[in-house]
Amino acid sequence: MRKEKKSSKRLTKKQLAEKLMSFFQTQPEETFSFKQIFHALKLTTHPAKMLAIDVMEELAWDDFLSKVGDSAYILNTKGQVQEGTFIRKANGKNTFLPEDGGTPVFVSERNSMAALNGDQVRVQFMARRQNHIKEAMVIAILQRKKDTFVGRLRVEKDIAFLVTQENLFIHDILIPKKKLKGGKTDDRALVKITKWPDADHKNLVGEVVDVLGEAGDNDVEMNTILAQYGLPYKYPKRVEDAAEKISAEITAQDYAEREDFRDVWTCTIDPRDAKDFDDALSIRKLESGLWEVGVHIADVSHYVKEGDIIDREAQQRATSVYLVDRTIPMLPERLCNFICSLRPDEEKLAFSCIFNLDDEANVKAYRIVHTVIKSNRRYAYEEAQQILEDNGVVDGTGEPAPNPGKAGYKGENAEQIITLDRLAKLIRGRRMKAGSVKFDSEELHFDIDEKGKPIRCYFKRSKDANKLIEEFMLLANKTVAESVGIVKKGKKAKTLPYRVHDNPDPQKFENLREFTAKFGYKLKSASTKGATARALNKLMDEVQGKREEKVIQTIALRSMMKAKYTTHNIGHFGLAFDYYTHFTSPIRRYPDTMVHRLITRYQNGGRSANKEHYEELCEHCSDMELVAQNAERDSIKYKMVEFMSEHIGECYDAHISGIQSFGIYAEIDENHCEGMIPMRDLDDDYYDFDEKNYCLVGRRRHHVYQLGDPIRIQVAKADLERRQLDFALDDGRPLKAKQAAAEYAVNRKNDRKSSKRGSKSRRRK
Repeated sequence: MRKEKKSSKRLTKKQLAEKLMSFFQTQPEETFSFKQIFHALKLTTHPAKMLAIDVMEELAWDDFLSKVGDSAYILNTKGQVQEGTFIRKANGKNTFLPEDGGTPVFVSERNSMAALNGDQVRVQFMARRQNHIKEAMVIAILQRKKDTFVGRLRVEKDIAFLVTQENLFIHDILIPKKKLKGGKTDDRALVKITKWPDADHKNLVGEVVDVLGEAGDNDVEMNTILAQYGLPYKYPKRVEDAAEKISAEITAQDYAEREDFRDVWTCTIDPRDAKDFDDALSIRKLESGLWEVGVHIADVSHYVKEGDIIDREAQQRATSVYLVDRTIPMLPERLCNFICSLRPDEEKLAFSCIFNLDDEANVKAYRIVHTVIKSNRRYAYEEAQQILEDNGVVDGTGEPAPNPGKAGYKGENAEQIITLDRLAKLIRGRRMKAGSVKFDSEELHFDIDEKGKPIRCYFKRSKDANKLIEEFMLLANKTVAESVGIVKKGKKAKTLPYRVHDNPDPQKFENLREFTAKFGYKLKSASTKGATARALNKLMDEVQGKREEKVIQTIALRSMMKAKYTTHNIGHFGLAFDYYTHFTSPIRRYPDTMVHRLITRYQNGGRSANKEHYEELCEHCSDMELVAQNAERDSIKYKMVEFMSEHIGECYDAHISGIQSFGIYAEIDENHCEGMIPMRDLDDDYYDFDEKNYCLVGRRRHHVYQLGDPIRIQVAKADLERRQLDFALDDGRPLKAKQAAAEYAVNRKNDRKSSKRGSKSRRRK
């Protein structure tokens, strides 16, 4: 019997284009993968599929289609005029980011209308030139991102300027001399824009709002970082005055309305230099044989009432900010360090999650109640860790302390600490088994002297004592979220701010799978959250202690989505929780205070809160969290550069921690300081940037610089102004010789450019 032909007459390019256009127009809201398109149009042969891909590329080029990822398309229903965010870059490659989060579009400087980074703008797409990228032109600036900027003053005879650290302006900000507020050359200053560029004037004009002080002074530099991100570096006096009027007295009514835990053994475990203690743990054995563990949280909402002057300031700040040498608190000092703080030997009001646990740490019952507590002891993490290790705990193994026999455990309150540790490890083990992602975090720390100068730089890894506290805080946060989020079938859950974490980006996860395969690891693509997390955990276990551990962990973290606050619960991928919120740190996070208020409201029979209002607050808190993180990173960068400025010319073993088209980032193994080797210093070859494989590849000699590779570096430059470290490859040459060679290379490049411009000019003549 003769086989039937696979397909009829072969389609021409024009016919296939018409079919594709018709297909997308009938389903304008749908995104289709290659596989779906081939199936729908019955394209079964390889040539037909390849032709379809070519046609779709052309349709996307003509803006008929929009590309989604590497292998999917959707009908482009947007017009030629769109609104979104302007992203200004120091290299002049500015972009427009559509408000729906679509693909960024290039905006040349001449078409930018002097828009600044983060401004909301309206653009018009320009006619596409043959073989050129898509471009847009700013036609209106809808809203400025900010109108105050921080920088260094340059005062001249007739006028002054503000030189900004971002270096993202076409011109410096002009300041009339009568608007200097006493500022001098090299002072750091906060300047407010009074006149924006227009058709007749290209310069920004401003006036000094505050002179922060002389550049180089530690306090001035830290305040500069805060001002740069629009974060307050002074606490308003009127808010502090309001806090001073709050009574710390616990009334008879408070005692009557709360559960009394003053006689139950309770402790806090925090960093050695902490002043605000917003969580405590209590433990006692019940007659039933169960363990009662209390997670007690400072009852901030008892003192800070919604809408009052303190609450409005806290809401605006949304979070405390932790710079290297200081904390910028969300609440006034009287509240965060004294009235609310769960200090030892003082009676305090708390909002508590009380758990009844069996010997396997299974939760048999829980209650969320307002309490009065009295902490018996304040431990630093190091003290609690020492108690665990003195009784046979080996950090990082996940094993509890062995049975002590008749002698009992060594150390003050050792039995309580060791029992809490044992229960926490059982809870953690189940969490990991359920698919919680295992990333052991490291934090860069500095020892600083009385003037704020860094004298030592090192990484701190989370130990068992840290994990003990973390595990009970996670349990409390999860339980509070479930108490509101889980409802009977047919019922609607009441409004609550959740802490959510979406699944990894599929494309980035696929890149991770392909990258790890080069090292011989098999990362399975999985369809469920739990399976994906277990695959990641298996990979983390396999790379532990290997040379490629850091690089793979870095790329795995990049594949993850960012956690955020929202009233729309989608669960928390990283923790493998279906319901999760933030309840345990109201002294330093505003969302926790919101959750405390809502739980109290619902316990008193209140109706569900306005979801739109709380969603707006969640978005604000998520935004402020990112701002605070960026400020914290900048303070770390500054101290890193300041620390390494004492070591110019010295050589260190390092590894490649990042690769970009403009150079290599390297992290020193000894102290974890990171700097950049500019591309111009890689003068042995011309290197191409392979973005997908995180490497630079030499064209002639084929030498490869791969993420994670060990290298030997020399500290070349420490630029405090830009908070940037420059390294050079250690090839045995003295630093001065390298710098001279680099300058010669730059000069030769500039000479060649000048020569080309001159020859073009002569040809035109």
